[in-house]
Amino acid sequence: MAQTNNDGYYEAYWPRGARQQKTRALAPRLDTLEGKTVAQLWDYLFKGDEVFALLEEDLKRRYPGIKFVSWREFGSTHADDEKEALAALPKRFKELGVDAVISGMAC
Repeated sequence: MAQTNNDGYYEAYWPRGARQQKTRALAPRLDTLEGKTVAQLWDYLFKGDEVFALLEEDLKRRYPGIKFVSWREFGSTHADDEKEALAALPKRFKELGVDAVISGMAC
């Protein structure tokens, strides 16, 4: 039986396909949420209604001038028309003057 000397190195294959999209830089962070409009997005799968109420209460205490656009305005971000709904968000955010987004999803 012939033995090959591989010196501890083995060929390995990465199971994922080639990357299909280039990474993009993240949007710059806001200096403050004071006076900003924050959209709430939710997939309706976990207690987002409760979580967003708590977040909104605390953020209003920290930043009295903050405004929110409720998750009710956008509907679920996880549904049959998910792709279309998400594609429409940038235009909708612009119409509503949204500066930032909190996106809640189930885990």
